[in-house]
Amino acid sequence: MAWRSSVEIFNIVTRSHRVVWQSEALFEAPNWSPDGRYLLLNSEGRIYRLSPSGEGGPSLLDTAFATLCNNDHGISPDGSLIAISDKVEFGKSAIYVLPAGGGELRLVTKNLPSYWHGWSPDGRRFAYCGIRDEVFDIYTIDLEGGQERRMTFGEGRNDGPEYSADGEWIYFNSSRSGRMQIWRVPAKGGSAERITDSPYGDWFPHPSPKGDKVVFLSYDGDVFDHPRDLPVRVRLMDSDGGHVETLFDLFGGQGTMNSPNWAPGGEEFAYVRYFPAV
Repeated sequence: MAWRSSVEIFNIVTRSHRVVWQSEALFEAPNWSPDGRYLLLNSEGRIYRLSPSGEGGPSLLDTAFATLCNNDHGISPDGSLIAISDKVEFGKSAIYVLPAGGGELRLVTKNLPSYWHGWSPDGRRFAYCGIRDEVFDIYTIDLEGGQERRMTFGEGRNDGPEYSADGEWIYFNSSRSGRMQIWRVPAKGGSAERITDSPYGDWFPHPSPKGDKVVFLSYDGDVFDHPRDLPVRVRLMDSDGGHVETLFDLFGGQGTMNSPNWAPGGEEFAYVRYFPAV
């Protein structure tokens, strides 16, 4: 059988990985529920739940009319809600929330396109990437909607925002220095601070629930954007950018770990490894 996707878990303490589940279909972007009981993934526009043991395989989540979901999704800190990004209603990605068990959707973002990326630790706001007048920037918005708050201001392409565990920072990736690197900006607003200075294209920073580490994805330096099906590396660093190390290389990229992927204990994270399409 020719596998296309391999959902896997890496332990940063034992430095070991295990395969959770493999599929001939393309699955992407595993989130880990706050209670540790399930992973949330997307495939072909739909959202699925999967046990971290892989037992029983994936089960389809009821997302009402949202059947063109992308890989920007996540679970609220209290586990009661799920945020998804879907383009059925408007033809552009919009952010909705729905009960964690599935059901009716509620639109949060009126400005489009918007791509969800991270909840604030208190669950009251989330951060996302918005494209406004062809400019990629970072925004935040209250869970109930309303006026979005712009956090970056057109310095290169800005994407992949996620809150630190203490809620003080929003980590993101930006091309403002020429090559895509990891940056952070105070969650209350202010000047951005560069975190990585590497020869790679660094994407999708995910701060640990413990607040001490950030895991992220790195492409070769000459790769533009974040395509799928390329040799990439998963790297780990301290929250201030120190002690950067490569944990492992894999065939992946887009979909490997676009959205929050840490286990609640902060010792493991989930990701997807790909195999060449045949």
